[in-house]
Amino acid sequence: MENMRNFLKSWPGRLLLIGTLIPMAFLGVGTFGGHAIQPNELIKVGDQVVDVATFQAEVNAERNALIEQGIDASLINEHALQQLILKRLTDKALLENQASYLGMTVSDEMLTQILQRYEVFHDNGQFSNDRFAAYLQQNGLTKDALFAIERLRLSLRQLITGIVGTAIYPNSEVSKLIDLQLEAREVWVHRYHWQDYVDQVQISDAQIQAYFDEHQDKLIKPATVDLSYIELDPNVLNVETPTEQEISAQHAAYLRENGMTDGRELAQILLTGPDAQKRAAEIQAKLDAGESFEALAKAHSDDPSGSNGGVIGSFNPSVFGEHAAGVEQALSGLGVGQISQPVQTGFGYHIFKVTKVSDDAPNIASMRDQLMDRAAKLKRGQAFADLSARINTMATDGMGVADIAKEAGVEVKQITAYPQTNNMTALPQPAVIAAAFDDFTIQDQGVSPNISLGEKNVWVQPTNYEAERPLTFDEAKAQIKQTLAKQKAIELAMADAQRVADEAKTSGVAALTNTAANIGLATRMSPLLSPLELASLFLNRSAEGHDVWATQTEEGASVIVGGPVNQSSESQLSAADRLRAVAVIRDNVGADQLEDYVHYLRESSELVINQDALKAQQF
Repeated sequence: MENMRNFLKSWPGRLLLIGTLIPMAFLGVGTFGGHAIQPNELIKVGDQVVDVATFQAEVNAERNALIEQGIDASLINEHALQQLILKRLTDKALLENQASYLGMTVSDEMLTQILQRYEVFHDNGQFSNDRFAAYLQQNGLTKDALFAIERLRLSLRQLITGIVGTAIYPNSEVSKLIDLQLEAREVWVHRYHWQDYVDQVQISDAQIQAYFDEHQDKLIKPATVDLSYIELDPNVLNVETPTEQEISAQHAAYLRENGMTDGRELAQILLTGPDAQKRAAEIQAKLDAGESFEALAKAHSDDPSGSNGGVIGSFNPSVFGEHAAGVEQALSGLGVGQISQPVQTGFGYHIFKVTKVSDDAPNIASMRDQLMDRAAKLKRGQAFADLSARINTMATDGMGVADIAKEAGVEVKQITAYPQTNNMTALPQPAVIAAAFDDFTIQDQGVSPNISLGEKNVWVQPTNYEAERPLTFDEAKAQIKQTLAKQKAIELAMADAQRVADEAKTSGVAALTNTAANIGLATRMSPLLSPLELASLFLNRSAEGHDVWATQTEEGASVIVGGPVNQSSESQLSAADRLRAVAVIRDNVGADQLEDYVHYLRESSELVINQDALKAQQF
């Protein structure tokens, strides 16, 4: 709210209140009756309701979007995700309700014009009543229901645009902000780490007691369980050596992936029908007796290629689908002019002849090690999936983690006093913590379903649950001593850094501007400086020459030497880039005002949250 208050006190803010925000903010938020909320409703503001199903669908959609972006599912904090969606839907309901209260609406005539512009309802570039009716039917909507949805969406957009669009940020201030981002200076940094000063620090029991008395409400022992768990890693599973058939299948797969053929060209005799196997054996006998493959293909093949001696061109394993491996095996080791034994596929029985072999594609021999690795990885993946399914079944059947481990041939691992917060154990992932502290799993003392951690799967079984509670003095003593020791060590580091900086101001910075300390040209976004170092980077500047100063950091203190501030990079920003930067800055200011306005609505509206429904969603 502070941004809003400061803005409203400024002269642009006062003008804006008269012209725009007065009808929105100072007409007030209506008093809405009917507080009662139904079991299937999660959020209610006036007539605006968000049901539990909508909330859960939004949570699932957001989770899936994160996973599609490449985020490991085990790293997603479900509680934080649900809180994010709860806030998002609550803010939307507050704004929709306010838009309705302020009379921001769209007429049926305007809605009709807008809907007629939607391409989903067009046929050959024109609005189609048939398409409109089909859309309503497919989505289970009536015309009135669709109009209500669109009217609410457009009203909400109107309200948001009214707030965000009022953001005033003078061009002079925009220019200053952009120019600040373009400043740069050469920097040398000497860091003093607090760990190097700990031995000089003495902490008394009285100091520890005083800290405990002051911060007792924040010294909390988190909830803990004793965690037994098993891990399954596909990379360490033992599998049998791949067979020649599996290696051949991987060769074919490699060629398909790279748009290549194996260099062999074939002719075939295809035999179909109920007597195909018998006919294939008879033709094979004739071939063994020396009869011409081409003549037999013309006389007996049921494939159109028989008319030209059976020639079918380059071998493409994908044509044979699930039977490709069998065809590969039948062709394995054959040279030009050699003929395969009959092999059955979905088409019938084939007898193949190799007509040509080229060197355009790598053969199996030239990439055997790579193909072995591919085949072994595939087998490990299949074994991993099969064993994971078996373990899940055993967990569902009520087996304990020790029995599951014995059955699956894996090791049971233990973590005593596994904490729910500030987790620094071998399994700190949010998904594991959520499973370990799942109410049902704790009460049942069962084994969780598999939790995916990258390539691995993990199953956990929590026991000996202890609820969160305040730390006793004896329990907190070591933690407090470490905290105070760090604070005092940082003070000592800062004193040394300040002394060195003061000396350099008198004697010059030559001793501090050595190559080892130089980090080059730094801006406000330099990744080589800590946040507190960056914050001080341009606060200390003189008209010319080098500046030296000391600054405290999270890790102790730093002595920084900064060269002259260079602003010549401003010319690198084109006029178009500058306009884009202005738009971004103003959008951000508008977003701040919108957040403030939503906060105002939250405090002023009769907002009802169904706490029982929240608990049911495992908050």
